[in-house]
Amino acid sequence: MTTDRKADAAATVIIGRKVRPGMERAYEKWQEEVNAAAARYAGHLGAEVTKPTALQPDWVIVYRFDSVAHLQAWMNGATRQRLLDVGAHYFDGPATQQVISGGTQPTDPLVTVVVSHRVHPDNVDDFLAWQEHMSQEESKFEGFRGTEIFRPVEGLQDEWTTLYRYDNAEHLDAWLTSAKRREILAEGEKFNDFRLRTIDNSFGSWFAFEENGREAPPPSETKTAIAVWVGLYPTVVLLTLALHPLGMPLWFGLLVGNLLSSFIMSFFTMPHYVNRLLRRWLWPPPDEPPARTNLVGGGIVAGLLLFWAVVFYLVTQVFWTLP
Repeated sequence: MTTDRKADAAATVIIGRKVRPGMERAYEKWQEEVNAAAARYAGHLGAEVTKPTALQPDWVIVYRFDSVAHLQAWMNGATRQRLLDVGAHYFDGPATQQVISGGTQPTDPLVTVVVSHRVHPDNVDDFLAWQEHMSQEESKFEGFRGTEIFRPVEGLQDEWTTLYRYDNAEHLDAWLTSAKRREILAEGEKFNDFRLRTIDNSFGSWFAFEENGREAPPPSETKTAIAVWVGLYPTVVLLTLALHPLGMPLWFGLLVGNLLSSFIMSFFTMPHYVNRLLRRWLWPPPDEPPARTNLVGGGIVAGLLLFWAVVFYLVTQVFWTLP
């Protein structure tokens, strides 16, 4: 079956589950089977599973589809129901669920709060005005990165869903525990039937980004290896040059360098350097000939590596020689 991905906005469902103690490993294997089944459904764009943390006590599963209709087909389908019946003994109570239609997926590592409200149709205007006031006050707190509000999704969810994002857990907690938030919650007392979930997105795939809220399908293993090479070479050499004056022994210098390079690659080099420059090669448009894409991408890769090779030759051989 083929689908027109431009016909509707991308749709996302966020599911929270409590897993019985001691059954985590078996649950993970079961969840992998569920994700594989979801990937076979039309319009599937990606799935993410986040283990419990100090910030989020539940397992969080996120599915993205290219339309509400395709998400609904998966959520309400017989395949998923059969799998839920098989895995029912892993769960400690019912799951929670928020469905979002449209929206954007942030490319930075953020902490996101998902809030679901039940709103009577007669109170929608008041609810939106109250949410606007909430957003205005949130934006005054340090670390605030944006708010999105989503209407109920017919056939899947009757609740309104609001997302608000902060750059880290400390800044988020400052807002959640603030007197201003308590004041605004009191003003919206008739909207106090809500559920709140925090999702820690501090760690993510080097390659999981795309516009319009969609998770990009991963590039081939060959392209992935080459892209990591493009980012790793300047990162490792620059770190080596920066750490060399400290005179650390080899074994300790590599330990520190590897740690720093992992953070730099995850939070800067890949998302802000490699992915941006090689985007059309890693995720080519469907209507672009592969030969042209690979030719242009190969040229960019060669140019970047040649540039850094020349720079580091001049730095280490001409202007400065390592002892």
